[in-house]
Amino acid sequence: DAIDEVREAVDFCHYYAQQAREQLANPLPLPGPTGEQNQLLLEGRGIFVCISPWNFPLAIFTGQIIAALVAGNTVLAKPARQTCLIAFRAIELILAAGVPPAAVYFLPGASGELSPLLTSDARIEGLAFTGSTQSAWVITRALAARDASIASLIAETGGQNALIADSTCLPEQLVKDVIRSAFGSAGQRCSALRVLFVQEEIAHQVIDLLKGAMDCLVIGDPRETRTDIGPVIDKQEQQKLLKHINDAKSEGRLIAQTPLPTELERGSFVAPTLLEIQNIDELQEEHFGPICHLIRF
Repeated sequence: DAIDEVREAVDFCHYYAQQAREQLANPLPLPGPTGEQNQLLLEGRGIFVCISPWNFPLAIFTGQIIAALVAGNTVLAKPARQTCLIAFRAIELILAAGVPPAAVYFLPGASGELSPLLTSDARIEGLAFTGSTQSAWVITRALAARDASIASLIAETGGQNALIADSTCLPEQLVKDVIRSAFGSAGQRCSALRVLFVQEEIAHQVIDLLKGAMDCLVIGDPRETRTDIGPVIDKQEQQKLLKHINDAKSEGRLIAQTPLPTELERGSFVAPTLLEIQNIDELQEEHFGPICHLIRF
C-alpha cells in the first residue's frame, strides 16, 4: 500500500508537468472567422488552498499542491491532522526539488480551527478539497458568503462504491478482487468497495469463497511483510466502525469476520467484516474501514 501511495504521488507530478507543457507553455489557438486569430492564454489565479485527507496522506496531498503550482498559483497546504508528518516530509522534498519557498506554505492544524479562517478570507482565489460531502458543503457556503471574487472550488467527496457480479463471473476472480478492493489499506480508501451486489444463483458459492479468503487474512503490524491488514487511522474511527458492526450483528446480518488476534486488542484494529443488507438505502454514513456490505439480487 505504501509503495502504491508513492507511485501515485510520482504519477501526479508527471501528469501535471505534462499538462503544463501542453496547456500553459504557449497560447492555445481558438476557432474564429476567416482572417481573425483568437488565442487562449492560461495563467494562475493567485492564492490556492489545498485541503487533503488522511487516507491518501502523500498522493492526494502532493497531487493537489503540484496541480496548483504548475498553474502559477501560490499554495497554502493544509493536510489532515492525523498525517501531518507525512505531509511535512512531502513539503521538504518539494522544496528540495526546487519549488521556491515563497510559493508553497505548510499549514498543519485542526480543520475546525484553520478551515473557517481560510475559506472566509477574501484573498483566497481557489480551493481544492478531498473529504466528506458534509465538509464540502460547509466550504461551498463559506466561499459563497465572502464579499470577494468567485473562488474556484475543486471538491472530491465520498460515496458508496459498488461491485455488481452476475452469474457469468468467475467466482475465484471475483473474490480476489473483492478482498483487494474492500480490505486493502484496511478499507480506508474513498475508492474501496463498500457494497457487493451478487446474483442469487451464485451468492452461496461466492459467500463460501469469501469466508475462506477472509480467514486467511493476516491482521497485524503493517511494517511486517506478512501482514495483509493494518490498523485504522485512530481510535475515533475504530469506535465508529465497531458500533456499525455491533449494530449489524444485533440484527443478525453478520456473514463473515476475520479473527482478530488478542494481542491487537489495544490498538486501533478492526477485523475485516462482511455484512448482508437488504438495500443500499440502509447505508446512510460513509464508513472508512474494512467493512463490506453484500446485497443479493
